[in-house]
Amino acid sequence: MSPATAPQFNDVREKILATGQRIMGAKGFSAVGLNEILSEASVPKGSFYHYFGSKEAFGEAMLESYFEDYLADIAATFREPGLKMSQRLINYFESWHNNQSFLDCQGKCLAVKLGAEVADLSESMRTALQRGTAEIIRRLADAIEAGVSDGSVTVDQEPRVVAQSLYQLWLGASIMAKIVRNTGPFEQAMTTTRQTLHLSP
Repeated sequence: MSPATAPQFNDVREKILATGQRIMGAKGFSAVGLNEILSEASVPKGSFYHYFGSKEAFGEAMLESYFEDYLADIAATFREPGLKMSQRLINYFESWHNNQSFLDCQGKCLAVKLGAEVADLSESMRTALQRGTAEIIRRLADAIEAGVSDGSVTVDQEPRVVAQSLYQLWLGASIMAKIVRNTGPFEQAMTTTRQTLHLSP
């Protein structure tokens, strides 16, 4: 590919990924055909395979793009100036609550929406999910460790273990919120999170 065509390639590719993330975040992976995504993105069907070898390859790339954006948001939250790490952690989980709406997450809850579905459909997509979630847990563990260091957080286990437990707690809360159609699971998860980090209500 020549340098002159690279920007156009990236623009179209990113447009397909963003459109797919939004639609599949609402409907799931299997329920959405390529025609729907390409039509919404105003991209000719015949050009899809210039960017992705298959729907599975597209799904893997979509997940990688999702986690890249998600991790950038985490980094910004955990670097927010003027706050102790305990408040940054609470801000992260409050953002999770706000974004993981049981009605319409606009593609912001892709891991929740697709996790169980694609893990059984595609090994490459499963490993993309595994890589992405492992990195989220690592960043969360680093933040918890920083909170212990600045004295704003206290934990009874290693930060890595606590981070994994909290991530799994909120992942489960996201699924339950979709089932019960209310925010109770998130509120309970926040209470447990504060208890786990030994923060006042």
